[in-house]
Amino acid sequence: MRKSYLVVGMSLVLALVAGCNNDTKEAQTTAEAPQVVTAAAGISGTVAETMDASGYTYVSVDTGTEKIWVAGPKTQVKVGDEVFISEGSPISNFESKTLGRTFETILFASAITVGGAEQAFATGAQGADKTAPAAAAPMVVTDFSGLAKPEGGKTVADVFAEKTALNGQNVKMRAKVTKFMSGIMGKNWLHIKDGTGAAGADDLVVTTQLTASVGDTVLVSGTVAADKDFGSGYKYAVIVEDAEVTVE
Repeated sequence: MRKSYLVVGMSLVLALVAGCNNDTKEAQTTAEAPQVVTAAAGISGTVAETMDASGYTYVSVDTGTEKIWVAGPKTQVKVGDEVFISEGSPISNFESKTLGRTFETILFASAITVGGAEQAFATGAQGADKTAPAAAAPMVVTDFSGLAKPEGGKTVADVFAEKTALNGQNVKMRAKVTKFMSGIMGKNWLHIKDGTGAAGADDLVVTTQLTASVGDTVLVSGTVAADKDFGSGYKYAVIVEDAEVTVE
């Protein structure tokens, strides 16, 4: 039975669109920079169409209510297979020179799991190539002690709670980097936490031209954008854009 599952944080999004293949180098888009999806947004459905190009597998996933194009690491999959995608980065008007077509919307995902969500839970959805060596476990940041709010600044919880009033305003905050993705549509993407906020309002996405590493304590200064909607059910309650990021 075709289903849609809500899954939080099953796997880190790999910066697939920052790779060295021809498609991503030649991609053109009229959309704003894509969001790296971290909200609960799993996709489960049946493969309606599939093709391989430049080391990627493209699949059209029929969820029962809509068809969604997904690109991920090369995966053995065929029409009719049940697949699951835990999270991805949506891009509008993506042009694949290799395939000679433009996708109105496509998700670049870290893995395409054949067998549906149940298989993803069973295997941990660690990647498509089961013969490859296991990757090192990603660093998990849990200690947020000693993070002092900067003078005149906000906490992560404050930004979520005051997102409407802060929309379009500059904010400063001190936090730790919990995820980092580089070179996605010309920007780097950080997830930051400071130990404040309830589940779902404790992980803030920041875009920047600067770099940082998971575990770094950073001082962030950027513009708040509330209720950013990128279609296909992918949206952020709040993000901080074009930020200055100083590693302390």
